Amino acid sequence: MIKYKQQITQAADFISRHIGRDPQIGIVLGTGLGPLAEEIKNARAIPYGEIPNFPESTVKFHNGRLVLGDLVGKSVFAMQGRFHYYEGYPMRSITLPVRVMHRLGIKTLILSNAAGGIRQRTPAGTIALIRDHINLMGNNPLIGPYDEFLGERFPDMSQPYSKRLRDIAKDVAAELDIPVIEAVYAAVSGPSYETAAEIRMLQTLGVDAVGMSVVPEVLVARQLGMEVLTVTVITDQALPDKMLPVSHEEVSNVADQVGPDFRRLVKGVLKAL
Repeated sequence: MIKYKQQITQAADFISRHIGRDPQIGIVLGTGLGPLAEEIKNARAIPYGEIPNFPESTVKFHNGRLVLGDLVGKSVFAMQGRFHYYEGYPMRSITLPVRVMHRLGIKTLILSNAAGGIRQRTPAGTIALIRDHINLMGNNPLIGPYDEFLGERFPDMSQPYSKRLRDIAKDVAAELDIPVIEAVYAAVSGPSYETAAEIRMLQTLGVDAVGMSVVPEVLVARQLGMEVLTVTVITDQALPDKMLPVSHEEVSNVADQVGPDFRRLVKGVLKAL
């Protein structure tokens, strides 16, 4: 535990030496959604490999760098790419950046990712605001030795995704004429995509979209009392009776296509905060 606390502090201290002012909002940009970071002004980009104790992103289409600067008047801590359980990293390494954000004073976290839609109402190209989740990853980043430094031992999960932030996002989407839905999300370990039988199971559980990220970050953010908004881009649709092959390249291509609306939505939310 002492070592983990030191890792968080060392990373935060390193980053604090590279920022002009304290960041207000943390942003994690998932597969195909990294271009938003290119719009950050007065940007300072730091490859993950240069930040003490940060893992390195090994996934294609993830830039693997931290971008600090100003976006629509807000000071942001933007991650171009995240870390995944399927990359072989421990849960505490995957979520270390969220703890670093909190250490730097960030209390609002905007997450994004690409996910598969498993309902007729979630075709590829849909933008969804996650309202709840089911953790099917087989692990939890809060497991292990406890210290008050980490936040609540038994964090409340009655509202893991902020209703206040979702309402703001829905208002912004309506103003910008961007269709959005709310969805229940399931997180699985990956990296294999789901079988038809697994999709049927997820549908039975009430799931609308499935992916391989987000939930570990949300669990840690809520442990620390951070407010979370998650914007998911549905990049493929998997229906049990109409299963089609899917590739990571296809997922990234659809995310690229939806990118302009995604960027307008997130910037609109930032302006409204």
